[in-house]
Amino acid sequence: MKNLDISNLSTIKLENPKFVRPIRINYTQNDIQKTWEAVKSFDSVAVLLYDDIKKAFLLVKQFRAPVYLCDNNCKFTYELCAGIIDKKVSLKQIVKEEIEEECGFNVDVKNIQKITSCFTNVGVSGAKQHIYFATINDSMKVNSGGGIGDECIELEYISLDIAKEFIFDESKAKTPGLMFAFYWYFENQKN
Repeated sequence: MKNLDISNLSTIKLENPKFVRPIRINYTQNDIQKTWEAVKSFDSVAVLLYDDIKKAFLLVKQFRAPVYLCDNNCKFTYELCAGIIDKKVSLKQIVKEEIEEECGFNVDVKNIQKITSCFTNVGVSGAKQHIYFATINDSMKVNSGGGIGDECIELEYISLDIAKEFIFDESKAKTPGLMFAFYWYFENQKN
Protein backbone atom coordinates (compact mmCIF):
# COMPACT_ATOMS: atom_id res chain seq x y z
CA MET A 1 0.00 0.00 0.00
CA LYS A 2 1.56 3.28 -1.12
CA ASN A 3 0.17 5.38 1.76
CA LEU A 4 1.87 3.53 4.61
CA ASP A 5 5.47 4.70 4.18
CA ILE A 6 5.51 8.06 5.99
CA SER A 7 8.77 9.49 7.32
CA ASN A 8 10.53 12.76 8.13
CA LEU A 9 7.33 14.53 9.24
CA SER A 10 7.97 18.07 10.53
CA THR A 11 6.13 21.36 10.77
CA ILE A 12 7.33 24.80 9.72
CA LYS A 13 5.81 28.25 9.55
CA LEU A 14 3.89 28.72 6.29
CA GLU A 15 5.41 31.38 4.03
CA ASN A 16 3.77 32.33 0.69
CA PRO A 17 1.17 29.56 0.77
CA LYS A 18 -0.21 28.20 -2.50
CA PHE A 19 -3.65 26.91 -1.42
CA VAL A 20 -4.48 28.52 1.94
CA ARG A 21 -3.98 31.91 3.55
CA PRO A 22 -3.93 32.16 7.36
CA ILE A 23 -5.68 35.34 8.49
CA ARG A 24 -6.94 37.06 11.63
CA ILE A 25 -10.49 38.41 11.51
CA ASN A 26 -11.43 41.35 13.71
CA TYR A 27 -15.09 42.24 14.18
CA THR A 28 -17.63 43.62 16.62
CA GLN A 29 -20.51 41.46 17.82
CA ASN A 30 -23.09 42.92 20.21
CA ASP A 31 -20.73 45.85 20.92
CA ILE A 32 -17.91 43.46 21.90
CA GLN A 33 -14.64 43.51 19.93
CA LYS A 34 -13.69 39.99 18.88
CA THR A 35 -10.87 38.28 17.02
CA TRP A 36 -10.89 34.94 15.18
CA GLU A 37 -8.09 33.07 13.44
CA ALA A 38 -9.04 31.53 10.13
CA VAL A 39 -7.72 30.10 6.90
CA LYS A 40 -8.98 31.37 3.54
CA SER A 41 -9.12 28.43 1.18
CA PHE A 42 -10.72 27.28 -2.05
CA ASP A 43 -14.26 25.94 -2.22
CA SER A 44 -14.45 22.36 -3.47
CA VAL A 45 -16.50 19.70 -5.20
CA ALA A 46 -16.93 16.11 -4.06
CA VAL A 47 -18.75 13.18 -5.66
CA LEU A 48 -20.17 9.95 -4.32
CA LEU A 49 -19.47 7.30 -6.94
CA TYR A 50 -21.60 4.17 -7.06
CA ASP A 51 -20.75 1.21 -9.27
CA ASP A 52 -24.14 -0.17 -10.31
CA ILE A 53 -22.67 -3.50 -11.48
CA LYS A 54 -20.48 -4.17 -8.43
CA LYS A 55 -23.12 -2.74 -6.06
CA ALA A 56 -20.40 -0.78 -4.30
CA PHE A 57 -19.25 2.76 -3.64
CA LEU A 58 -15.86 3.79 -5.00
CA LEU A 59 -13.84 5.85 -2.52
CA VAL A 60 -10.38 7.35 -2.61
CA LYS A 61 -7.80 6.67 0.09
CA GLN A 62 -4.92 9.00 0.66
CA PHE A 63 -2.46 10.22 3.25
CA ARG A 64 -3.54 13.51 4.85
CA ALA A 65 -0.71 15.08 6.84
CA PRO A 66 -2.96 17.17 9.13
CA VAL A 67 -4.94 14.05 10.16
CA TYR A 68 -1.72 12.09 10.70
CA LEU A 69 -0.26 14.98 12.73
CA CYS A 70 -3.26 14.75 15.09
CA ASP A 71 -3.39 10.93 15.18
CA ASN A 72 -0.46 8.98 13.78
CA ASN A 73 -2.60 5.82 13.77
CA CYS A 74 -4.46 7.33 10.79
CA LYS A 75 -2.14 6.54 7.91
CA PHE A 76 -4.81 7.48 5.37
CA THR A 77 -8.36 8.75 5.11
CA TYR A 78 -11.32 7.44 3.13
CA GLU A 79 -12.88 10.23 1.10
CA LEU A 80 -15.20 11.05 -1.74
CA CYS A 81 -13.49 11.80 -5.03
CA ALA A 82 -12.98 15.56 -4.73
CA GLY A 83 -11.05 18.62 -5.82
CA ILE A 84 -10.77 22.34 -5.32
CA ILE A 85 -12.59 24.86 -7.47
CA ASP A 86 -9.69 26.69 -9.05
CA LYS A 87 -10.81 27.29 -12.62
CA LYS A 88 -13.65 28.99 -14.45
CA VAL A 89 -15.66 26.03 -15.75
CA SER A 90 -18.92 24.57 -14.49
CA LEU A 91 -18.86 22.68 -11.20
CA LYS A 92 -20.06 19.55 -12.98
CA GLN A 93 -17.11 19.84 -15.37
CA ILE A 94 -14.72 20.02 -12.41
CA VAL A 95 -16.43 16.94 -10.93
CA LYS A 96 -16.05 15.11 -14.28
CA GLU A 97 -12.34 15.97 -14.43
CA GLU A 98 -11.73 14.89 -10.84
CA ILE A 99 -13.47 11.55 -11.44
CA GLU A 100 -11.19 10.86 -14.39
CA GLU A 101 -7.98 12.06 -12.66
CA GLU A 102 -8.55 10.34 -9.34
CA CYS A 103 -10.62 7.29 -10.26
CA GLY A 104 -10.08 6.75 -14.00
CA PHE A 105 -13.71 6.88 -15.17
CA ASN A 106 -15.16 9.04 -17.95
CA VAL A 107 -18.58 10.19 -16.70
CA ASP A 108 -20.83 12.37 -18.86
CA VAL A 109 -21.66 15.63 -17.06
CA LYS A 110 -25.35 14.96 -17.79
CA ASN A 111 -25.10 11.96 -15.46
CA ILE A 112 -23.67 13.92 -12.53
CA GLN A 113 -26.41 14.75 -10.04
CA LYS A 114 -26.19 17.53 -7.44
CA ILE A 115 -26.88 16.43 -3.86
CA THR A 116 -26.30 19.69 -1.95
CA SER A 117 -23.77 22.29 -0.91
CA CYS A 118 -22.53 22.85 2.62
CA PHE A 119 -19.86 24.73 4.51
CA THR A 120 -16.88 22.70 5.69
CA ASN A 121 -14.48 23.51 8.50
CA VAL A 122 -16.80 26.33 9.60
CA GLY A 123 -14.61 27.28 12.55
CA VAL A 124 -11.44 27.48 10.48
CA SER A 125 -12.03 28.14 6.77
CA GLY A 126 -15.73 28.47 6.07
CA ALA A 127 -15.11 27.00 2.62
CA LYS A 128 -18.07 25.57 0.74
CA GLN A 129 -18.23 22.03 -0.64
CA HIS A 130 -20.61 21.11 -3.46
CA ILE A 131 -21.53 17.42 -3.20
CA TYR A 132 -22.60 15.34 -6.22
CA PHE A 133 -23.53 11.77 -7.11
CA ALA A 134 -22.67 9.70 -10.18
CA THR A 135 -23.04 6.09 -11.22
CA ILE A 136 -20.04 4.30 -12.75
CA ASN A 137 -19.15 0.87 -14.09
CA ASP A 138 -16.16 -0.74 -15.80
CA SER A 139 -17.42 0.20 -19.28
CA MET A 140 -16.58 3.82 -18.39
CA LYS A 141 -13.00 3.08 -17.27
CA VAL A 142 -10.42 5.07 -19.29
CA ASN A 143 -7.33 4.94 -17.06
CA SER A 144 -6.13 3.63 -13.71
CA GLY A 145 -6.78 6.86 -11.80
CA GLY A 146 -4.57 7.66 -8.83
CA GLY A 147 -4.42 11.42 -9.34
CA ILE A 148 -2.01 13.62 -11.21
CA GLY A 149 1.55 14.69 -10.49
CA ASP A 150 2.75 13.37 -7.15
CA GLU A 151 -0.70 12.59 -5.79
CA CYS A 152 -0.78 9.19 -4.14
CA ILE A 153 -4.44 8.20 -4.37
CA GLU A 154 -5.63 4.63 -3.92
CA LEU A 155 -9.11 3.43 -4.83
CA GLU A 156 -11.29 1.23 -2.64
CA TYR A 157 -14.72 -0.21 -3.21
CA ILE A 158 -17.08 -0.37 -0.23
CA SER A 159 -19.88 -2.86 -0.82
CA LEU A 160 -23.41 -1.57 -0.42
CA ASP A 161 -23.92 -4.44 2.07
CA ILE A 162 -21.38 -3.04 4.53
CA ALA A 163 -21.63 0.70 3.80
CA LYS A 164 -23.84 1.53 6.79
CA GLU A 165 -21.46 -0.32 9.10
CA PHE A 166 -18.52 1.48 7.44
CA ILE A 167 -20.04 4.90 8.23
CA PHE A 168 -19.81 4.21 11.97
CA ASP A 169 -16.49 2.34 11.99
CA GLU A 170 -14.31 4.75 13.98
CA SER A 171 -11.16 2.78 13.13
CA LYS A 172 -11.39 4.14 9.57
CA ALA A 173 -10.75 7.87 9.22
CA LYS A 174 -13.31 9.44 6.93
CA THR A 175 -14.74 12.84 6.13
CA PRO A 176 -18.15 14.11 7.26
CA GLY A 177 -18.98 14.73 3.57
CA LEU A 178 -18.51 11.04 2.82
CA MET A 179 -20.72 10.03 5.73
CA PHE A 180 -23.40 12.53 4.70
CA ALA A 181 -23.32 11.36 1.07
CA PHE A 182 -23.80 7.74 2.18
CA TYR A 183 -26.75 8.83 4.32
CA TRP A 184 -28.21 10.74 1.35
CA TYR A 185 -27.86 7.64 -0.83
CA PHE A 186 -29.68 5.41 1.64
CA GLU A 187 -32.48 7.94 2.03
CA ASN A 188 -32.94 8.79 -1.66
CA GLN A 189 -31.83 6.00 -3.99
CA LYS A 190 -33.77 2.87 -4.78
CA ASN A 191 -31.83 -0.33 -5.42
